[in-house]
Amino acid sequence: MTQGNMRDAGRKTAPQAATGPVALTTLARRDFAAMLASMAGLLAVPRLAQAAVATAGQANFGPAQPFSWDNLVSTAQAAAARPWAAPAPSAHAVTDFDTAVKLTYGNAQALAGDVRLFPTSRGVAPQAVTIHLVENGTSRQLVDTRGFFVGATRADPAGFRVMTADQHSDWLAFLGASYFRASGSRDQYGLSARGVAIDTAMPKAEEFPAFTEFWIENLGPNRVRIHAALDGPSVTGAYAFDCTHGQQGVTQDVRASLFLRRDVERLGLAPITSMFWYDQSDPTKRGDWRPEIHDSDGLAVLSGNGERVWVPLSNPRLTRTNAMRADHLKGFGLLQRDQRFDHYQDDGAFYDRRPSLWIEPQGDWGKGSVMLYQMTTDTETTDNVAAFWLSDEPAKAGQRRDLAYRLNWTSQDPTATATARCVDSWQGAAGKPGDAPVAKDGRKFVFDFEGPALKGLTRDSGVQAVTGLPASAVIASAAYPVVGEETRWRVTLDVRPSAMPSPELRVYLARAGQALSETVIQGVQA
Repeated sequence: MTQGNMRDAGRKTAPQAATGPVALTTLARRDFAAMLASMAGLLAVPRLAQAAVATAGQANFGPAQPFSWDNLVSTAQAAAARPWAAPAPSAHAVTDFDTAVKLTYGNAQALAGDVRLFPTSRGVAPQAVTIHLVENGTSRQLVDTRGFFVGATRADPAGFRVMTADQHSDWLAFLGASYFRASGSRDQYGLSARGVAIDTAMPKAEEFPAFTEFWIENLGPNRVRIHAALDGPSVTGAYAFDCTHGQQGVTQDVRASLFLRRDVERLGLAPITSMFWYDQSDPTKRGDWRPEIHDSDGLAVLSGNGERVWVPLSNPRLTRTNAMRADHLKGFGLLQRDQRFDHYQDDGAFYDRRPSLWIEPQGDWGKGSVMLYQMTTDTETTDNVAAFWLSDEPAKAGQRRDLAYRLNWTSQDPTATATARCVDSWQGAAGKPGDAPVAKDGRKFVFDFEGPALKGLTRDSGVQAVTGLPASAVIASAAYPVVGEETRWRVTLDVRPSAMPSPELRVYLARAGQALSETVIQGVQA
Protein backbone atom coordinates (compact mmCIF):
# COMPACT_ATOMS: atom_id res chain seq x y z
CA MET A 1 0.00 0.00 0.00
CA THR A 2 2.96 2.25 -0.57
CA GLN A 3 2.58 3.67 -4.06
CA GLY A 4 0.94 7.04 -4.61
CA ASN A 5 -0.36 7.41 -1.10
CA MET A 6 -1.76 10.77 0.03
CA ARG A 7 -0.49 12.36 3.27
CA ASP A 8 -0.93 15.88 4.51
CA ALA A 9 1.09 18.26 6.60
CA GLY A 10 -0.61 19.45 9.72
CA ARG A 11 -3.66 21.52 8.86
CA LYS A 12 -5.87 21.30 5.80
CA THR A 13 -3.35 21.21 2.95
CA ALA A 14 -2.56 19.58 -0.33
CA PRO A 15 -2.64 15.78 -0.14
CA GLN A 16 0.68 14.15 -0.85
CA ALA A 17 1.42 11.16 -3.03
CA ALA A 18 4.71 9.32 -2.90
CA THR A 19 6.58 6.32 -4.16
CA GLY A 20 8.86 3.81 -2.49
CA PRO A 21 8.92 0.33 -0.98
CA VAL A 22 8.01 1.35 2.56
CA ALA A 23 7.91 5.10 3.17
CA LEU A 24 4.61 6.57 2.08
CA THR A 25 5.62 10.21 1.83
CA THR A 26 8.69 12.14 0.79
CA LEU A 27 8.68 14.96 3.29
CA ALA A 28 7.95 15.62 6.91
CA ARG A 29 4.47 16.97 7.50
CA ARG A 30 5.83 19.26 10.22
CA ASP A 31 8.14 20.95 7.72
CA PHE A 32 5.28 21.30 5.29
CA ALA A 33 3.06 22.82 7.98
CA ALA A 34 5.70 25.41 8.79
CA MET A 35 6.03 26.31 5.13
CA LEU A 36 2.28 26.70 4.77
CA ALA A 37 2.18 29.02 7.76
CA SER A 38 4.35 31.45 5.79
CA MET A 39 1.95 31.12 2.83
CA ALA A 40 -1.27 31.85 4.74
CA GLY A 41 -1.99 34.86 2.55
CA LEU A 42 -1.84 32.76 -0.57
CA LEU A 43 -4.20 30.04 0.62
CA ALA A 44 -7.24 32.31 0.50
CA VAL A 45 -7.87 32.63 -3.23
CA PRO A 46 -10.81 34.76 -4.35
CA ARG A 47 -13.44 33.14 -6.53
CA LEU A 48 -12.78 33.86 -10.18
CA ALA A 49 -15.60 35.14 -12.29
CA GLN A 50 -17.31 32.51 -14.40
CA ALA A 51 -16.75 34.71 -17.42
CA ALA A 52 -13.00 34.44 -16.97
CA VAL A 53 -13.23 30.68 -16.75
CA ALA A 54 -15.46 30.48 -19.79
CA THR A 55 -13.11 32.64 -21.81
CA ALA A 56 -10.19 30.45 -20.84
CA GLY A 57 -12.21 27.40 -21.84
CA GLN A 58 -12.47 28.53 -25.46
CA ALA A 59 -8.70 28.50 -25.88
CA ASN A 60 -7.67 25.79 -23.42
CA PHE A 61 -10.10 23.02 -24.30
CA GLY A 62 -10.57 20.75 -27.26
CA PRO A 63 -13.78 20.20 -29.23
CA ALA A 64 -16.92 18.83 -27.59
CA GLN A 65 -17.35 15.06 -27.63
CA PRO A 66 -20.30 12.90 -26.54
CA PHE A 67 -19.82 11.45 -23.06
CA SER A 68 -21.73 8.78 -21.14
CA TRP A 69 -21.20 6.12 -18.48
CA ASP A 70 -21.85 3.36 -21.00
CA ASN A 71 -19.13 4.67 -23.30
CA LEU A 72 -16.67 4.86 -20.41
CA VAL A 73 -17.43 1.25 -19.44
CA SER A 74 -17.05 0.07 -23.04
CA THR A 75 -13.70 1.83 -23.31
CA ALA A 76 -12.45 0.19 -20.11
CA GLN A 77 -13.60 -3.23 -21.33
CA ALA A 78 -11.82 -2.80 -24.65
CA ALA A 79 -8.63 -1.67 -22.89
CA ALA A 80 -8.60 -4.85 -20.79
CA ALA A 81 -8.14 -6.88 -23.97
CA ARG A 82 -4.92 -5.03 -24.77
CA PRO A 83 -1.53 -5.39 -22.99
CA TRP A 84 -0.80 -2.80 -20.34
CA ALA A 85 1.67 -0.06 -21.24
CA ALA A 86 3.43 1.72 -18.38
CA PRO A 87 2.84 5.49 -18.53
CA ALA A 88 5.87 7.72 -19.04
CA PRO A 89 6.69 10.42 -16.49
CA SER A 90 5.63 13.93 -17.41
CA ALA A 91 8.26 15.94 -19.26
CA HIS A 92 7.11 18.99 -17.27
CA ALA A 93 7.21 17.40 -13.80
CA VAL A 94 8.71 19.82 -11.29
CA THR A 95 11.83 18.68 -9.49
CA ASP A 96 11.22 19.95 -5.97
CA PHE A 97 8.34 20.31 -3.55
CA ASP A 98 8.65 24.07 -3.09
CA THR A 99 8.01 24.60 -6.79
CA ALA A 100 4.97 22.32 -6.69
CA VAL A 101 3.49 24.32 -3.81
CA LYS A 102 4.10 27.63 -5.59
CA LEU A 103 2.31 26.36 -8.69
CA THR A 104 -0.63 25.06 -6.66
CA TYR A 105 -1.43 27.79 -4.10
CA GLY A 106 -2.09 31.30 -5.26
CA ASN A 107 -3.94 33.23 -7.93
CA ALA A 108 -4.83 30.95 -10.83
CA GLN A 109 -7.93 30.03 -12.75
CA ALA A 110 -10.26 27.28 -11.59
CA LEU A 111 -11.82 24.63 -13.77
CA ALA A 112 -15.61 24.57 -13.74
CA GLY A 113 -15.49 27.32 -11.12
CA ASP A 114 -14.34 25.17 -8.19
CA VAL A 115 -11.57 22.80 -9.32
CA ARG A 116 -7.86 23.55 -8.87
CA LEU A 117 -5.07 21.45 -10.35
CA PHE A 118 -2.04 19.75 -8.78
CA PRO A 119 1.10 19.74 -10.97
CA THR A 120 3.15 16.65 -11.71
CA SER A 121 6.19 16.32 -9.46
CA ARG A 122 9.06 13.86 -9.71
CA GLY A 123 9.03 13.05 -6.03
CA VAL A 124 5.28 13.02 -5.49
CA ALA A 125 3.17 12.28 -8.59
CA PRO A 126 5.25 12.09 -11.79
CA GLN A 127 2.56 10.84 -14.20
CA ALA A 128 0.18 13.31 -15.82
CA VAL A 129 -3.56 12.67 -15.98
CA THR A 130 -6.00 13.76 -18.66
CA ILE A 131 -8.75 16.15 -17.54
CA HIS A 132 -12.12 16.66 -19.24
CA LEU A 133 -15.01 18.94 -18.29
CA VAL A 134 -18.53 17.58 -18.74
CA GLU A 135 -21.67 19.59 -19.42
CA ASN A 136 -25.02 18.49 -20.87
CA GLY A 137 -23.76 15.09 -21.95
CA THR A 138 -20.65 16.33 -23.75
CA SER A 139 -17.04 16.60 -22.64
CA ARG A 140 -14.14 18.84 -23.61
CA GLN A 141 -10.53 17.87 -22.90
CA LEU A 142 -8.12 20.28 -21.24
CA VAL A 143 -5.37 20.63 -23.84
CA ASP A 144 -3.56 23.75 -22.59
CA THR A 145 -3.03 24.30 -18.84
CA ARG A 146 -1.69 27.85 -19.09
CA GLY A 147 -3.59 29.99 -16.62
CA PHE A 148 -4.57 27.06 -14.39
CA PHE A 149 -1.31 27.08 -12.42
CA VAL A 150 0.08 30.02 -10.49
CA GLY A 151 2.23 32.32 -12.59
CA ALA A 152 0.84 31.02 -15.89
CA THR A 153 3.57 28.38 -15.81
CA ARG A 154 3.46 25.43 -18.20
CA ALA A 155 2.77 22.29 -16.18
CA ASP A 156 0.95 18.99 -16.49
CA PRO A 157 -1.87 18.05 -14.10
CA ALA A 158 -1.28 15.13 -11.75
CA GLY A 159 -4.64 15.48 -10.01
CA PHE A 160 -7.01 18.06 -8.65
CA ARG A 161 -8.84 19.38 -5.60
CA VAL A 162 -12.39 20.70 -5.30
CA MET A 163 -12.74 24.05 -3.55
CA THR A 164 -15.47 25.28 -1.25
CA ALA A 165 -17.82 27.93 -2.61
CA ASP A 166 -15.79 30.74 -1.03
CA GLN A 167 -12.51 29.32 -2.46
CA HIS A 168 -10.85 29.46 0.97
CA SER A 169 -10.46 25.70 1.38
CA ASP A 170 -10.80 22.42 -0.47
CA TRP A 171 -12.95 19.44 0.52
CA LEU A 172 -12.04 16.73 -1.99
CA ALA A 173 -8.80 15.74 -3.72
CA PHE A 174 -7.56 13.09 -6.16
CA LEU A 175 -3.79 12.65 -6.44
CA GLY A 176 -1.51 9.68 -7.10
CA ALA A 177 -2.38 6.18 -8.37
CA SER A 178 -6.07 5.67 -7.48
CA TYR A 179 -5.92 7.57 -4.16
CA PHE A 180 -8.45 10.21 -3.13
CA ARG A 181 -9.81 11.70 0.07
CA ALA A 182 -12.24 14.18 1.55
CA SER A 183 -12.06 16.55 4.51
CA GLY A 184 -15.20 15.46 6.35
CA SER A 185 -17.18 17.91 8.48
CA ARG A 186 -14.29 19.59 10.34
CA ASP A 187 -12.21 20.90 7.42
CA GLN A 188 -9.40 18.41 8.00
CA TYR A 189 -7.88 15.74 5.79
CA GLY A 190 -6.80 12.45 7.31
CA LEU A 191 -7.15 8.95 5.92
CA SER A 192 -7.46 8.13 2.20
CA ALA A 193 -9.50 5.87 -0.05
CA ARG A 194 -8.44 4.07 -3.21
CA GLY A 195 -10.18 2.80 -6.30
CA VAL A 196 -8.85 -0.72 -5.86
CA ALA A 197 -6.07 -2.60 -4.00
CA ILE A 198 -4.20 -5.45 -5.67
CA ASP A 199 -2.10 -7.95 -3.70
CA THR A 200 -1.87 -5.82 -0.55
CA ALA A 201 -0.13 -7.66 2.31
CA MET A 202 1.11 -10.44 0.04
CA PRO A 203 4.65 -11.89 -0.11
CA LYS A 204 5.15 -10.15 -3.45
CA ALA A 205 5.08 -6.63 -4.82
CA GLU A 206 1.80 -4.78 -4.52
CA GLU A 207 0.32 -3.42 -7.73
CA PHE A 208 -0.94 0.16 -8.03
CA PRO A 209 -3.43 0.78 -10.83
CA ALA A 210 -3.98 4.46 -11.49
CA PHE A 211 -6.74 6.80 -12.47
CA THR A 212 -5.41 8.05 -15.80
CA GLU A 213 -8.35 10.21 -17.00
CA PHE A 214 -10.99 12.26 -15.21
CA TRP A 215 -14.29 13.73 -16.40
CA ILE A 216 -15.48 16.49 -14.03
CA GLU A 217 -19.04 17.81 -13.95
CA ASN A 218 -20.01 20.74 -11.71
CA LEU A 219 -23.46 20.07 -10.26
CA GLY A 220 -23.71 23.24 -8.20
CA PRO A 221 -22.21 24.60 -4.96
CA ASN A 222 -20.52 21.83 -2.98
CA ARG A 223 -21.54 19.07 -5.39
CA VAL A 224 -19.53 17.51 -8.20
CA ARG A 225 -19.71 14.34 -10.27
CA ILE A 226 -16.40 12.78 -11.23
CA HIS A 227 -15.87 9.95 -13.69
CA ALA A 228 -12.50 8.23 -13.86
CA ALA A 229 -10.74 5.65 -16.02
CA LEU A 230 -8.57 3.12 -14.14
CA ASP A 231 -5.64 1.32 -15.75
CA GLY A 232 -3.04 -1.10 -14.47
CA PRO A 233 -1.15 -4.31 -15.32
CA SER A 234 -3.95 -6.56 -14.01
CA VAL A 235 -7.12 -4.49 -14.25
CA THR A 236 -8.94 -1.69 -16.05
CA GLY A 237 -12.02 0.07 -14.79
CA ALA A 238 -14.65 2.77 -15.04
CA TYR A 239 -15.65 4.77 -11.94
CA ALA A 240 -18.30 7.36 -11.16
CA PHE A 241 -18.21 9.46 -7.96
CA ASP A 242 -21.23 11.59 -7.11
CA CYS A 243 -19.83 13.84 -4.37
CA THR A 244 -21.64 16.17 -1.98
CA HIS A 245 -20.18 18.39 0.75
CA GLY A 246 -22.66 19.04 3.57
CA GLN A 247 -22.76 19.94 7.25
CA GLN A 248 -22.27 16.30 8.33
CA GLY A 249 -19.27 15.79 6.04
CA VAL A 250 -18.76 14.48 2.53
CA THR A 251 -20.69 11.67 0.87
CA GLN A 252 -19.64 9.94 -2.33
CA ASP A 253 -21.91 7.54 -4.17
CA VAL A 254 -19.52 5.29 -6.09
CA ARG A 255 -20.25 3.11 -9.08
CA ALA A 256 -17.51 0.95 -10.57
CA SER A 257 -17.03 -1.62 -13.33
CA LEU A 258 -13.75 -3.56 -13.25
CA PHE A 259 -12.27 -5.73 -16.00
CA LEU A 260 -9.47 -8.16 -15.16
CA ARG A 261 -6.57 -8.49 -17.57
CA ARG A 262 -5.16 -11.42 -15.61
CA ASP A 263 -5.76 -13.43 -12.46
CA VAL A 264 -5.46 -11.44 -9.23
CA GLU A 265 -4.66 -13.33 -6.06
CA ARG A 266 -6.04 -10.67 -3.71
CA LEU A 267 -8.48 -8.14 -5.18
CA GLY A 268 -9.27 -5.57 -2.49
CA LEU A 269 -12.45 -3.59 -3.11
CA ALA A 270 -13.34 -0.22 -1.54
CA PRO A 271 -9.90 0.01 0.11
CA ILE A 272 -8.98 2.53 2.81
CA THR A 273 -5.49 3.63 3.90
CA SER A 274 -4.65 5.29 7.21
CA MET A 275 -1.98 5.94 9.86
CA PHE A 276 -1.70 4.69 13.43
CA TRP A 277 1.47 5.38 15.39
CA TYR A 278 0.31 5.05 19.01
CA ASP A 279 -2.49 5.87 21.45
CA GLN A 280 -3.15 5.70 25.20
CA SER A 281 -3.14 1.88 25.16
CA ASP A 282 0.57 1.76 24.25
CA PRO A 283 2.53 1.51 27.52
CA THR A 284 5.89 2.12 25.82
CA LYS A 285 4.98 5.30 23.91
CA ARG A 286 7.23 6.20 21.02
CA GLY A 287 9.47 8.98 22.22
CA ASP A 288 7.12 11.83 21.27
CA TRP A 289 5.64 14.26 23.77
CA ARG A 290 2.09 14.08 22.39
CA PRO A 291 -0.21 11.57 24.16
CA GLU A 292 -1.62 10.07 20.93
CA ILE A 293 -0.87 10.22 17.21
CA HIS A 294 -3.18 8.55 14.71
CA ASP A 295 -5.56 9.32 11.84
CA SER A 296 -7.86 6.43 12.84
CA ASP A 297 -8.17 4.43 16.03
CA GLY A 298 -10.15 1.37 14.95
CA LEU A 299 -11.82 -0.73 12.28
CA ALA A 300 -15.60 -1.16 12.54
CA VAL A 301 -17.47 -3.90 10.67
CA LEU A 302 -21.21 -4.55 10.39
CA SER A 303 -21.84 -7.97 8.85
CA GLY A 304 -25.00 -9.17 7.18
CA ASN A 305 -26.10 -11.15 10.25
CA GLY A 306 -26.08 -7.99 12.37
CA GLU A 307 -22.83 -8.68 14.25
CA ARG A 308 -20.90 -5.52 15.08
CA VAL A 309 -17.13 -5.80 15.38
CA TRP A 310 -14.54 -3.27 16.58
CA VAL A 311 -10.82 -3.85 16.10
CA PRO A 312 -8.63 -1.30 17.92
CA LEU A 313 -5.71 -0.35 15.68
CA SER A 314 -2.15 -1.00 16.73
CA ASN A 315 1.42 -0.44 15.65
CA PRO A 316 2.59 -4.06 15.74
CA ARG A 317 6.18 -5.19 16.11
CA LEU A 318 5.55 -7.56 13.20
CA THR A 319 3.23 -7.12 10.23
CA ARG A 320 -0.26 -8.30 11.10
CA THR A 321 -3.15 -9.31 8.82
CA ASN A 322 -6.68 -10.05 10.06
CA ALA A 323 -9.72 -11.22 8.10
CA MET A 324 -13.14 -10.61 9.67
CA ARG A 325 -15.86 -12.80 8.20
CA ALA A 326 -18.62 -10.49 6.91
CA ASP A 327 -20.98 -12.24 4.50
CA HIS A 328 -23.52 -9.89 2.88
CA LEU A 329 -21.65 -6.93 4.31
CA LYS A 330 -23.67 -3.98 5.59
CA GLY A 331 -20.78 -1.61 6.26
CA PHE A 332 -17.17 -1.17 7.36
CA GLY A 333 -14.75 1.64 7.92
CA LEU A 334 -11.72 3.06 9.66
CA LEU A 335 -12.97 5.44 12.34
CA GLN A 336 -11.53 8.17 14.53
CA ARG A 337 -13.79 7.74 17.56
CA ASP A 338 -11.56 9.70 19.92
CA GLN A 339 -12.08 13.38 19.03
CA ARG A 340 -10.95 15.15 22.20
CA PHE A 341 -8.19 17.68 21.61
CA ASP A 342 -6.65 17.12 25.05
CA HIS A 343 -6.04 13.48 24.14
CA TYR A 344 -3.70 14.58 21.33
CA GLN A 345 -2.49 18.06 22.31
CA ASP A 346 -1.54 18.74 18.69
CA ASP A 347 -2.43 22.24 17.52
CA GLY A 348 -0.75 21.78 14.15
CA ALA A 349 -1.87 18.41 12.82
CA PHE A 350 -5.22 18.41 14.70
CA TYR A 351 -5.66 14.67 14.93
CA ASP A 352 -8.85 15.22 16.90
CA ARG A 353 -10.44 16.64 13.74
CA ARG A 354 -9.53 13.77 11.42
CA PRO A 355 -12.63 12.33 9.74
CA SER A 356 -13.81 8.73 9.86
CA LEU A 357 -14.61 6.90 6.64
CA TRP A 358 -17.60 4.53 6.62
CA ILE A 359 -18.42 2.42 3.55
CA GLU A 360 -21.94 1.15 2.85
CA PRO A 361 -22.37 -1.39 0.04
CA GLN A 362 -25.25 -0.71 -2.32
CA GLY A 363 -26.73 -4.13 -3.07
CA ASP A 364 -25.51 -7.51 -1.85
CA TRP A 365 -21.76 -8.07 -2.17
CA GLY A 366 -22.18 -11.76 -1.32
CA LYS A 367 -19.81 -13.84 0.78
CA GLY A 368 -16.46 -12.52 1.83
CA SER A 369 -14.36 -10.83 4.50
CA VAL A 370 -13.12 -7.44 5.57
CA MET A 371 -9.34 -7.59 5.69
CA LEU A 372 -7.20 -5.41 7.96
CA TYR A 373 -3.48 -5.02 7.34
CA GLN A 374 -1.20 -3.30 9.87
CA MET A 375 2.54 -2.83 9.59
CA THR A 376 4.99 -1.26 11.98
CA THR A 377 5.94 2.41 11.80
CA ASP A 378 8.07 4.78 13.86
CA THR A 379 6.71 7.99 12.38
CA GLU A 380 3.45 9.77 11.74
CA THR A 381 4.39 10.42 8.10
CA THR A 382 3.84 6.79 7.12
CA ASP A 383 0.47 5.24 6.35
CA ASN A 384 0.72 1.78 7.92
CA VAL A 385 -2.92 0.60 7.96
CA ALA A 386 -5.12 -0.70 5.14
CA ALA A 387 -8.63 -2.17 5.12
CA PHE A 388 -10.70 -3.51 2.24
CA TRP A 389 -13.39 -5.97 1.19
CA LEU A 390 -12.27 -9.35 -0.17
CA SER A 391 -14.84 -11.50 -1.96
CA ASP A 392 -14.76 -15.30 -1.70
CA GLU A 393 -15.07 -15.44 -5.49
CA PRO A 394 -11.63 -15.84 -7.11
CA ALA A 395 -10.62 -12.94 -9.36
CA LYS A 396 -9.86 -14.45 -12.76
CA ALA A 397 -8.70 -13.00 -16.07
CA GLY A 398 -11.59 -11.96 -18.30
CA GLN A 399 -14.00 -11.32 -15.43
CA ARG A 400 -16.12 -8.23 -15.04
CA ARG A 401 -16.91 -6.99 -11.52
CA ASP A 402 -19.64 -4.39 -10.96
CA LEU A 403 -20.17 -2.81 -7.58
CA ALA A 404 -21.68 0.24 -5.95
CA TYR A 405 -21.17 1.74 -2.51
CA ARG A 406 -21.41 4.95 -0.53
CA LEU A 407 -18.48 6.63 1.21
CA ASN A 408 -19.26 8.75 4.28
CA TRP A 409 -16.43 11.04 5.41
CA THR A 410 -17.66 12.36 8.74
CA SER A 411 -16.84 13.17 12.35
CA GLN A 412 -20.13 11.60 13.42
CA ASP A 413 -19.74 7.93 14.43
CA PRO A 414 -21.79 6.04 11.82
CA THR A 415 -21.85 2.96 14.07
CA ALA A 416 -23.57 4.74 16.97
CA THR A 417 -26.78 2.84 17.83
CA ALA A 418 -28.38 1.54 21.02
CA THR A 419 -25.69 -1.15 21.03
CA ALA A 420 -22.76 -0.11 23.22
CA ARG A 421 -19.49 0.79 21.49
CA CYS A 422 -15.92 0.43 22.70
CA VAL A 423 -14.80 4.00 23.32
CA ASP A 424 -11.49 3.45 25.15
CA SER A 425 -8.97 0.72 25.81
CA TRP A 426 -5.74 0.32 27.79
CA GLN A 427 -3.09 -2.34 28.36
CA GLY A 428 -0.67 -3.12 31.17
CA ALA A 429 0.66 -5.78 33.51
CA ALA A 430 -1.86 -8.22 35.00
CA GLY A 431 -2.88 -7.78 38.63
CA LYS A 432 -3.97 -4.97 40.92
CA PRO A 433 -2.16 -1.63 40.69
CA GLY A 434 0.66 -1.53 43.24
CA ASP A 435 0.70 -5.29 43.84
CA ALA A 436 3.31 -7.70 42.62
CA PRO A 437 2.57 -9.17 39.14
CA VAL A 438 0.22 -12.14 39.41
CA ALA A 439 1.82 -13.98 36.49
CA LYS A 440 5.14 -13.61 34.73
CA ASP A 441 3.57 -13.42 31.28
CA GLY A 442 0.23 -11.93 32.38
CA ARG A 443 -1.31 -9.05 30.47
CA LYS A 444 -4.14 -6.75 31.51
CA PHE A 445 -6.66 -5.40 29.00
CA VAL A 446 -9.20 -2.75 29.92
CA PHE A 447 -12.12 -1.84 27.65
CA ASP A 448 -14.70 0.89 28.21
CA PHE A 449 -18.07 0.43 26.49
CA GLU A 450 -20.66 3.17 26.17
CA GLY A 451 -24.19 3.26 24.75
CA PRO A 452 -27.93 3.44 25.50
CA ALA A 453 -28.14 -0.35 25.93
CA LEU A 454 -26.26 0.02 29.24
CA LYS A 455 -28.45 2.75 30.72
CA GLY A 456 -29.91 1.83 34.11
CA LEU A 457 -27.93 -1.38 34.50
CA THR A 458 -26.10 -2.03 37.77
CA ARG A 459 -23.67 -4.57 39.17
CA ASP A 460 -26.74 -6.65 40.10
CA SER A 461 -28.17 -6.70 36.55
CA GLY A 462 -26.32 -9.84 35.47
CA VAL A 463 -24.09 -8.16 32.89
CA GLN A 464 -21.05 -10.28 31.98
CA ALA A 465 -17.95 -9.95 29.86
CA VAL A 466 -17.98 -12.81 27.33
CA THR A 467 -14.60 -13.82 25.94
CA GLY A 468 -14.76 -17.44 24.86
CA LEU A 469 -11.22 -17.94 26.20
CA PRO A 470 -10.32 -21.20 27.94
CA ALA A 471 -10.15 -21.05 31.73
CA SER A 472 -6.39 -21.65 31.62
CA ALA A 473 -5.91 -18.36 29.71
CA VAL A 474 -8.01 -16.16 32.05
CA ILE A 475 -6.41 -14.94 35.26
CA ALA A 476 -9.22 -12.56 36.21
CA SER A 477 -12.24 -10.96 34.55
CA ALA A 478 -14.72 -8.28 35.66
CA ALA A 479 -17.42 -6.06 34.19
CA TYR A 480 -18.93 -3.12 36.07
CA PRO A 481 -20.40 0.38 35.55
CA VAL A 482 -17.98 3.31 35.62
CA VAL A 483 -18.69 5.54 38.61
CA GLY A 484 -20.54 8.68 37.65
CA GLU A 485 -21.25 7.52 34.08
CA GLU A 486 -24.85 6.56 33.30
CA THR A 487 -24.18 4.54 30.13
CA ARG A 488 -20.50 3.53 30.46
CA TRP A 489 -19.19 0.13 31.59
CA ARG A 490 -15.65 -1.14 32.06
CA VAL A 491 -14.27 -4.61 31.38
CA THR A 492 -10.96 -5.63 32.97
CA LEU A 493 -9.40 -8.80 31.69
CA ASP A 494 -6.13 -10.38 32.84
CA VAL A 495 -4.91 -13.11 30.50
CA ARG A 496 -1.97 -15.45 29.88
CA PRO A 497 -1.08 -15.01 26.21
CA SER A 498 0.87 -18.29 26.23
CA ALA A 499 -2.35 -20.18 27.07
CA MET A 500 -4.49 -18.49 24.42
CA PRO A 501 -5.47 -20.61 21.38
CA SER A 502 -4.82 -17.65 19.05
CA PRO A 503 -3.03 -14.28 19.32
CA GLU A 504 -6.39 -12.51 19.51
CA LEU A 505 -9.09 -12.20 22.13
CA ARG A 506 -12.75 -11.39 21.55
CA VAL A 507 -14.82 -9.70 24.22
CA TYR A 508 -18.32 -8.25 24.46
CA LEU A 509 -20.91 -7.40 27.11
CA ALA A 510 -23.97 -9.64 27.40
CA ARG A 511 -26.98 -10.07 29.64
CA ALA A 512 -29.17 -13.17 29.74
CA GLY A 513 -27.55 -14.41 26.57
CA GLN A 514 -28.18 -11.18 24.63
CA ALA A 515 -25.30 -9.03 23.40
CA LEU A 516 -25.32 -5.47 24.75
CA SER A 517 -22.21 -4.29 22.92
CA GLU A 518 -20.21 -4.74 19.79
CA THR A 519 -17.51 -7.42 19.81
CA VAL A 520 -13.98 -6.15 20.32
CA ILE A 521 -11.20 -8.13 18.62
CA GLN A 522 -7.91 -7.31 20.34
CA GLY A 523 -4.52 -8.51 19.16
CA VAL A 524 -2.36 -9.94 21.94
CA GLN A 525 1.40 -10.05 21.65
CA ALA A 526 3.07 -12.66 23.85
